[in-house]
Amino acid sequence: MTTQQYRQARERFMAQARRELADGDLAQASEKGWGAAAQMLKAVAQQRGWEHSRHRHHLVTASRLRSETGDADIRRLFHSASALHENFYENVLPPDEIAENLDDVQALLGRLRPLLDAT
Repeated sequence: MTTQQYRQARERFMAQARRELADGDLAQASEKGWGAAAQMLKAVAQQRGWEHSRHRHHLVTASRLRSETGDADIRRLFHSASALHENFYENVLPPDEIAENLDDVQALLGRLRPLLDAT
């Protein structure tokens, strides 16, 4: 995929996450929230020439970006996205926690967007 395709997927997944949450499909809301974060991390990693083809590369990217920017919230917000991914399989988070984690994903996207736009 191209960087632009990752960005478009991110937007689509985030909108779907909010709709799924409103509809009460907590597992799908969680996975779409994770997907939005993962797509944005892939876009930034691709633009920098970093590996991004495996799940573990997302954590590496988040850690590298935290080091690059000095913004510790990048990694913290990434962990909220990871919790959503785990919830897809476990389906144990209540709706209010999913909503908070989706807000964290939105914040993560906001922090990553300038990094992508800057290059």
